[in-house]
Amino acid sequence: MEIKVDLPNNLLPDKYGKYANPQAIKNGKPVISFPIKLSDIPADAKTIALTFTDPDSIPVCGFEWIHWTAANIPVTQEITEDFSQTATAPVVQGKNSSASPLLDGPKDVATGYNGPYPPDQTHDYVLKVFALDDNLDLENGFWMNELLHKMDGHILSSAQQTIPSRA
Repeated sequence: MEIKVDLPNNLLPDKYGKYANPQAIKNGKPVISFPIKLSDIPADAKTIALTFTDPDSIPVCGFEWIHWTAANIPVTQEITEDFSQTATAPVVQGKNSSASPLLDGPKDVATGYNGPYPPDQTHDYVLKVFALDDNLDLENGFWMNELLHKMDGHILSSAQQTIPSRA
């Protein structure tokens, strides 16, 4: 399986992160998710799942920031722009790090896509996409560890892409 997010100038386009238009930012968080092209998906795949995280946040906040998790995405060649805000059942989306009980963040953006917002320098975000052999028994608002446990034994193929976003 292969995935591709277009990165002009080797950076995530501004409209999906820190420099998004004000109407695409909710409570300080960019909310318009970027499109993802998928190819060579196994023929027996039933659903797609994804994680989008920031390992470069570890020195900044002490943990890898979760920006987006989703599961039970019907097999497709493209996850469209703004999918996070427009997806409907059977798609389920997990909590991002804004939901952390360690933070006093805005809870109305605690599930679904929170775009990159690197505070100190360009960060390399990691998008992982998984082709699965079944739907996962998850509800909206799951935590990423639940997704990882539920995927165990169901991953047919996976791919990842590093996505730099500017500070």
